[in-house]
Amino acid sequence: MTDRRHVGLALVTGASSGIGLELARQFATHHFDLIIAAENATIFAVARELESTRASVEGVQVNLATTAGVDELYGRVEAAGRPLAAAALNAGIGARGAFATDIELEAEHAIVDLNVRSTVHLAKRLIPAMVQRGEGRLLFTSSTGATESGAFQAVYNASKAFVHSFALSLREELRDAGVIVTLLVPGPTDTPFFERANTPISHHAGMHKDHAADVARAGFEALMNGDELVVTRRPPPTPTVRRRVRRWIGRVRRRALSH
Repeated sequence: MTDRRHVGLALVTGASSGIGLELARQFATHHFDLIIAAENATIFAVARELESTRASVEGVQVNLATTAGVDELYGRVEAAGRPLAAAALNAGIGARGAFATDIELEAEHAIVDLNVRSTVHLAKRLIPAMVQRGEGRLLFTSSTGATESGAFQAVYNASKAFVHSFALSLREELRDAGVIVTLLVPGPTDTPFFERANTPISHHAGMHKDHAADVARAGFEALMNGDELVVTRRPPPTPTVRRRVRRWIGRVRRRALSH
């Protein structure tokens, strides 16, 4: 049996499914040991699976939408006793519907707390040590929604616009510090995100969604190459899908106006 070539320790958030899970697989198969985090208990099964690559993997079940959750995860990073070579700040949630009538304020706050607040908090904890060492890599997951109209997912798109701007600003700040910041900008991707965000249009025939593994591979390669950003593109929706989307949006608008 050949010796495993250890590259270093990496952190991946939102790693129980979708892009985060596939990012964790990318790190593990490229000889990184891992700390992986998610809110649900399936993170422990993911950790066991990834250990088949001969990586050392620690699963952490934690709610990153809270200050205590971020601090707990950072404590696990410190307790590892090793410098963090890379981190993928990927955890995020969304919700779809009319801002005025469909989504409760608590749900909008949860999007801001996880997508924005926890991203800033965790980055604030991780970056100083990287700067002190003069090395490290950070991958932020944004969305093509960050640069598009956010109608009926206004807070989600705004949160991803924040991540987009935040990551590019950090890249410029850290340019001479030896710390690489890369922005991953996925389009619609085949993950549980759409179901959790209550987005029924994702199920319509004809809507192309990228495979999470392909998106993660593109993000990982961009991070390792030191690229500024990578946008995963997809074919435009078919006319049938566009018609169904317009009908769905029309129903949401009429419902909102009737309240």
